[in-house]
Amino acid sequence: MILHYFKKKENIDEKNAKDLYKKIIHKSSVLLKENNYFKEKNYSSSFEIVSILLIFYIKLNIQNKIKNYKIINQHLIDIFILDLDESLRTKGIGDMSIGKYVKSYVKKFYFRLSKFNIELKEINYQFFQEYLKNFDFVNTSCRLDASKTIWNSLKKYLIHISKSAFNI
Repeated sequence: MILHYFKKKENIDEKNAKDLYKKIIHKSSVLLKENNYFKEKNYSSSFEIVSILLIFYIKLNIQNKIKNYKIINQHLIDIFILDLDESLRTKGIGDMSIGKYVKSYVKKFYFRLSKFNIELKEINYQFFQEYLKNFDFVNTSCRLDASKTIWNSLKKYLIHISKSAFNI
């Protein structure tokens, strides 16, 4: 009787979105830990990297019309907002002000999304270099190297997207 619930498309899409989000978090963690491009390795830098990766994957899902991409992208954003809430609470933000903090980070995310207004086929490391100029989390002297690293990381997904929606 309960099995039909687990086989519903919404649950499969939600699971796929969760899997993709976990991979985005892992990739951003690796980028942050293994590189010295960032002014500080803190919550703000982590947020910036996760935002860039999340935006890229959302746009790729749209461009490549991944099966149920609208539902998957909505789940990705929902998971992202829940993750913001949970991580801010872990940092010690109280119940009374958590909404204000989450709202400010969501506004930052949508601002970054608006700056990512280029067709994916036109994106290269120069785009990321220009994109990173808008934000203050990468050392200026390392911006080129950071943009190449981010781009190379994302190119791998471009190569694999034709095989599967969730190979990163």
